[in-house]
Amino acid sequence: MKQENQVTCRFYEELNDFLPSHRRKKEFTYHYRDARSIKDLIESLGVPHTEVELILVNSKSVDFNYQVKNNDRISVYPMFEALDISSDLKLRLEPLRDIKFVLDCHLGKLAKYLRMAGFDTLYQNDYQDHEIALISSQRKRILLTRDRDLLKRKIIDHGYYVRQIQPQKQLLEIIKRFDLLKQVKPFTRCIHCNGKLSTVEKSCIEAQLEPGTRQFYQHFKQCRKCRKIYWQGNHYEDMQKLLNSITFFEQ
Repeated sequence: MKQENQVTCRFYEELNDFLPSHRRKKEFTYHYRDARSIKDLIESLGVPHTEVELILVNSKSVDFNYQVKNNDRISVYPMFEALDISSDLKLRLEPLRDIKFVLDCHLGKLAKYLRMAGFDTLYQNDYQDHEIALISSQRKRILLTRDRDLLKRKIIDHGYYVRQIQPQKQLLEIIKRFDLLKQVKPFTRCIHCNGKLSTVEKSCIEAQLEPGTRQFYQHFKQCRKCRKIYWQGNHYEDMQKLLNSITFFEQ
């Protein structure tokens, strides 16, 4: 019969979102029998590895391959937004400098808002889980999802579990979580295909415009990829108000 081992665990800040109430924001003892990596242990407790930025075992930083030992004291931390802990990190050797996203099929409205804010965002409503995981891994894109099991796939290095339900609040959550406010570039990407927008002369696209649009609007942008045309109508004004509210909130 295999010996039962135990470790003492403590999860910090938003990682507690994934734990049952009796384990949140405090130390707890976890019992196990089979040998396992610390990544497996953390995910067996419900926390996707993509949410973890730093693991300390007996006050020393370890990577996901560390084999858990009896009586280890384990502290698990999410991303640090204000502190520079790069010298202690063991989990990811190459942080993403160019922020790009891929979203699962349930986050279509968030995809449009991210594109509206100028972020490179891949989305299709027929993506399968294995496709999204592969895109995230091979193309170095942050996977955004509300599926915890998807984030536990081994090949995914950069991912995030979206907490909010309402799409506008989801946009604010992502901008705050990844500290993206200074990188917002409104109305530079097509909300339909993610292509880049360019200013276009009215005379070049006039034949494609409805009479009312042709009469009342003078400034236009066009997607380089799908050729969709944009102008500053009511929809534009609503989106501008949303982005302004995010800027005001952050101040």
